[in-house]
Amino acid sequence: MNPITLRPRALPLSCLLALCLPLSACAKPAEPSAQAAAPIATPAAPAAPLVAGLPDFTQLVDRVGPAVVNIETTIVRSRQARRNGPDMDQMPEFFRRFFGPEFGFPAPGGEGGAPEIRGRGMGSGFIISADGYVLTNHHVIDGAAEVKVKLPDRREFTATVVGSDAQYDVALLKVDAKDLPVLAIGDSNRLKPGQWVVAIGSPFGLDHSVTAGIVSAVGRSTSAEQRYVPFIQTDVAINQGNSGGPLLDVSGQVVGINSQIFSASGGFMGISFAIPIDLAMSAVEQIRSTGKVSRGSLGVSVGAVSSEMVQGFGLPDSRGALVNEVVAGSAAAKAGLEAGDVIRAVNGVAVDSASDLPPRIGLLSPGSKVELEVLREGRPRKFTATLGVLEEDAQRPANGGEQAARPATPESGTVALLGLDVVELTDAQRRQAGLEAGQGVRIAQVSGDAARQARLTPGMIILQVGRNKVGSVAELNRQLAGYKKDDVIMLLVRAGGANAFVAVKAG
Repeated sequence: MNPITLRPRALPLSCLLALCLPLSACAKPAEPSAQAAAPIATPAAPAAPLVAGLPDFTQLVDRVGPAVVNIETTIVRSRQARRNGPDMDQMPEFFRRFFGPEFGFPAPGGEGGAPEIRGRGMGSGFIISADGYVLTNHHVIDGAAEVKVKLPDRREFTATVVGSDAQYDVALLKVDAKDLPVLAIGDSNRLKPGQWVVAIGSPFGLDHSVTAGIVSAVGRSTSAEQRYVPFIQTDVAINQGNSGGPLLDVSGQVVGINSQIFSASGGFMGISFAIPIDLAMSAVEQIRSTGKVSRGSLGVSVGAVSSEMVQGFGLPDSRGALVNEVVAGSAAAKAGLEAGDVIRAVNGVAVDSASDLPPRIGLLSPGSKVELEVLREGRPRKFTATLGVLEEDAQRPANGGEQAARPATPESGTVALLGLDVVELTDAQRRQAGLEAGQGVRIAQVSGDAARQARLTPGMIILQVGRNKVGSVAELNRQLAGYKKDDVIMLLVRAGGANAFVAVKAG
């Protein structure tokens, strides 16, 4: 077939004149104005470019690629467990784990011939020693009956799970092989926002996919379940199957393990999170030596310091972690910490927010001594604490304040300054709520706008006004006697088995 040739057509003279007239009008010099406008800005002198060009990652990928592996797991569950378990399609999208999709089908077997569900999960990992140790995420291999590790050279191994830790989301695998390629371990503490990073993994089963971006932030807290992990936030494209793969700096050294995404759809939306490699390698050493990970425990629950709390506690600013509760017999209790203290530094390193404290303490081994810089009633204090062992399985006593029956003739009263009706607790109610004798009064009704804005609700128990404990209606009124309208009153309340300070503007 002959190519089509486009030939120009001659335009009528009238069209040429019409085209020329506006051009001539534009070319006519403008009449000088009476007052010439001054230039808004003068051209700047040429500056050296801050960015010389986009980086080329080909050499990096060639060098590190052989040590990045694909992980495939086989999951076997009874049909009854599947029926009682959560539906993956109904799980919240917020910080969704990118565990590979399960393609379930019934298979005979199981105890007593009960039918089972066999599924497959996918993820990524990387080799950290030539004799076959592989690092990945805990959630990639959690519940797996079999774990397969596939190398880029098409070799495939059945892996042994040496150990894993759900809190750090780290798992250590071992394959029977020698002279394997190994990734170099970097220093995640030196990462700064704006630095280039690269991820290699198997999103949706597509082996050795490479994506790049920058570090968006460091020291991020994503959830209470992983409060001991100061995540690295990046804009590197991460999707299902990237879990457990390495996050690399431009030198090809591992600085993190890709673990989570922030997503409204389940796919990449520009916010990804990685576990710092320093923390992961600390877990690896403990798993290899003891088979488990132990973290230091201070024995406090902490919260953020709001602007209202700055006023209520007389603080210079909102930096630090506010102590809401001190566990009896804990390291903090033995050191002399109290509810209402604000921890500002650990071993000389500043604690800027409440989320900074758990990972700082968790990285230290039990038995370590820590120096704590604290503000108490606005004045600096120092404490030395010997850390205990974190007991994640310890259960708090349930708060029965909302469900417990009221005493037959409780002493009650209205606290107009707070807009609350309160009632005293019986000994049985205190035991059910995990309180000591003579501790706390229960909120029966909320009538004030300020109390509602502070999210006070019936059933909550008021334990303190500021740093002063209350155990009766009369004592609560005595503690409030020195306050006036528009003052910020700090209340320590108990709800759901946990304590927290609440700032209420007096009205």
